[in-house]
Amino acid sequence: MGDRLVEIGCVELINHIPSGRHYHVYINPQRAMPEEAFRVHGLSDEFLADKPLFGAVAQEFRDFLGDARLVIHNAPFDMGFLNAELERAGQRPLGNDVLDTVMLAREKHPGARVSLDALCKHYGIDNSRRTLHGALLDSEILAEVYLELIGGKQVSLALVAESRVSGADAIATRAIALPRPVALPPRITEGEIVAHDKLVATLGAESIWARYAPENGVAAE
Repeated sequence: MGDRLVEIGCVELINHIPSGRHYHVYINPQRAMPEEAFRVHGLSDEFLADKPLFGAVAQEFRDFLGDARLVIHNAPFDMGFLNAELERAGQRPLGNDVLDTVMLAREKHPGARVSLDALCKHYGIDNSRRTLHGALLDSEILAEVYLELIGGKQVSLALVAESRVSGADAIATRAIALPRPVALPPRITEGEIVAHDKLVATLGAESIWARYAPENGVAAE
């Protein structure tokens, strides 16, 4: 039956930075797992037996991608697998714009090794969790590598600078900062919120904390 897809992992980037939104699924390949492939990713026949077929998740996968640009390490390899599975499922191939980070790395570091592990070592990115090939973890690591390939911390600093401008300059840069499609989960617990409210109640109605409380029509950040 040939090689088949067994796992998909993607992370969303907004302004080159992970937004916290991701897509991950294991797939039943409908064939026995070759030993050499098992040594790479550690996914056994038993583990994949109850996982969905690609056709059952193809549309939700496409919905996650939308028309976004895809950043892939060794893109021809992955795109070949994805489009072969889409063809088997009776769907059209992906038409997204694709950026191959292998080609980008070769342009930036001619003659150097450009495997994901080699790039992590070059940029000082911790990939100690990568004992086996895993699609979602590889996507998260690739997001860090990609940021370094396009300028590293200088890119994130530029984004911060854009957010601080005002007036006419703010109007010009407003389109660059895309809205977050899904809010990140809160970092404070319900217990911490209750404790904070109790503390604010002891400060009096004229305290700045009381004046800026959400119930007074001002959303605190």
